Amino acid sequence: MSATVETLEKLERKLIVSLPWSDINAETDKRIKQTQRRVKVDGFRPGKAPLKMVASMYGAGIQNDVMNDLAQDAFWKEVETQNLRVAALERVEPVEEQKDEANFQVGFVFEAMPEIKIADLSALSIEKVVAEVKDEDVERTIEILRKQRTRFDRVEREAQDGDRVIIDFEGKIDGEVFAGGEAKNYPFVLGQGQMLPEFEAGVKGLKEGESKDVEVSFPEDYHGKDVAGKTAVFAITVNNVAEAILPEVNADFARSLGIEDGDVSKMREEVEKNISRELKRRLDAQNAENVMNALREAHSFDLPKAFVREESERLANEMKQNFAQQGLDTKNLQLPADMFTERAEQRVSLGLLLPTIIEENKLDATEEQIKEIVSSFAESYEDPQEVIDWYFADKQRLQGASNLAVEANVVNFVLGQAKVSEKNLSFDEVMGTNV
Repeated sequence: MSATVETLEKLERKLIVSLPWSDINAETDKRIKQTQRRVKVDGFRPGKAPLKMVASMYGAGIQNDVMNDLAQDAFWKEVETQNLRVAALERVEPVEEQKDEANFQVGFVFEAMPEIKIADLSALSIEKVVAEVKDEDVERTIEILRKQRTRFDRVEREAQDGDRVIIDFEGKIDGEVFAGGEAKNYPFVLGQGQMLPEFEAGVKGLKEGESKDVEVSFPEDYHGKDVAGKTAVFAITVNNVAEAILPEVNADFARSLGIEDGDVSKMREEVEKNISRELKRRLDAQNAENVMNALREAHSFDLPKAFVREESERLANEMKQNFAQQGLDTKNLQLPADMFTERAEQRVSLGLLLPTIIEENKLDATEEQIKEIVSSFAESYEDPQEVIDWYFADKQRLQGASNLAVEANVVNFVLGQAKVSEKNLSFDEVMGTNV
């Protein structure tokens, strides 16, 4: 038995496997005899049909199965013997000219894994973003937490910005009520841009129980196409005006944030710790993205088409599932996989490149790194040790932490090799970045 490998296009290869007819015939005869013992043929007791009859009835199919099985075995043995790095087996095709009477030849077309050579990382230029939490960031976060706990108290004065109003309204265009133009007991907060400016201006200054007709011009690019560019008259009645009351920063407020003894200084420390953790997470994510982009740009190699195809399909299915979770009907939704080809190529490229960098530079996660990441997961829970124990009770649960540790190792390694320029960002700039 012998095999030769032919290079086709890019990563595509063809492996020609030669199978001795003597092996094919011997295995075929063996299986025909096995079939004879169990097959039932009309006119004969089970297992008593003549061998020639069984061969004439089932021989062709059995031989086809034998040739397929032997060819597959021969292919994978040659892959192991020749140390071939197979990405995906694309197809099996016949060899048209069977020149050797003693052997049957079969062609296996497959994609090989690309040869990846790591570029000179010292030639990379990478921007590293840095930021720190300042006192004013802590105070601003506390103010946000106060606003999240706002209560509204009814007042008898005129409505003003910051007040929550509850209104009835009916809108008409050319004297006719339009779809979506009316509501009862509709609440919103003035001054937050929840309604069109002319509408809000008409409500301001009204007291509970007062009514007013307000003319509102819808913008040309308004999301409601039926009313875009048109002018409506809204009959508005104010049912309730309530002013915003923010909680004081005191022991009760601290306890509402989980500080059992109500110590306000502890609360500030906890807020600082939480936003520092989130700031670090976002900085790490942005810097990791910068490193990955630099690595992709510095390396060019052919990608297995099968890998790109599978990743494109996976991304398409992922988007379809996301739509379904949002309540959209996806029963007949077909997302072409080629919509995701570019993104899939990026992912496949990194998926092949990173293991090479990790292996060559011994960047696997250590047990200490995994423990540290799991501990950071657990910090925000009431009983951190319970969370840590849960993770370590099952190795599969540690996979996410391990992946994060490996990614951090790669990022730190590359940053240590590359030309790095730091960019200082404010806390707000980082927290407003979509990473």
